Amino acid sequence: MTKEELALEVIDRLKKEYPDAGCTLDYDQAWKLLVSVRLAAQCTDARVNVVVEKLYEKYPDVNALADADVADIEEIVRPCGLGKSKARDISACMKILRDEYDGKVPRDFKALLKLPGVGRKSANLIMGDVFGEPAIVTDTHCIRLTNRIGLVDGIKDPKKVEMELWKIIPPKEGSDFCHRLVYHGRDVCTARTVPHCDRCCLNDICKKAGV
Repeated sequence: MTKEELALEVIDRLKKEYPDAGCTLDYDQAWKLLVSVRLAAQCTDARVNVVVEKLYEKYPDVNALADADVADIEEIVRPCGLGKSKARDISACMKILRDEYDGKVPRDFKALLKLPGVGRKSANLIMGDVFGEPAIVTDTHCIRLTNRIGLVDGIKDPKKVEMELWKIIPPKEGSDFCHRLVYHGRDVCTARTVPHCDRCCLNDICKKAGV
């Protein structure tokens, strides 16, 4: 089985296993996803979803958050860890959205990468989830699982994993595929315990099954 064939089979099986998988960060506007994905660095999505409720209650739109004192933002987002740098990035990012993009998130990958605190993972998430564009989000689950399954070979660098996956994942499938890897990585192919290969829908095609 070629990697392309393996990729299509993995995509098909994960679709059946997690038909409704989507982004696990709560948001109803693009700028909120931008904030949440910055807070999610080294923090669980579940905690981010709780913390942002208080943030948006106090600062309900881009302008309000852009005008907020960085120290006040830090006080609210501190439970997510790295509060000082995250608050600084969020403040700077909202100011750019307000001043350069009329309060909207740019629909351009390169423009997103220029925003404070936004890397390729975040930019891909926004392009895929907000704008419906082809995207591959190489978070820790994606990197771990694609290596275990055998879609990539011993590559841990996020950008390199992304580039390899672009070669074998159909563009229209990339975003949902990565969301499904998150669900599978949390429930079955876990990082902190032995993977539950006995109940994995990929166990007969996975390179590392049972290892």
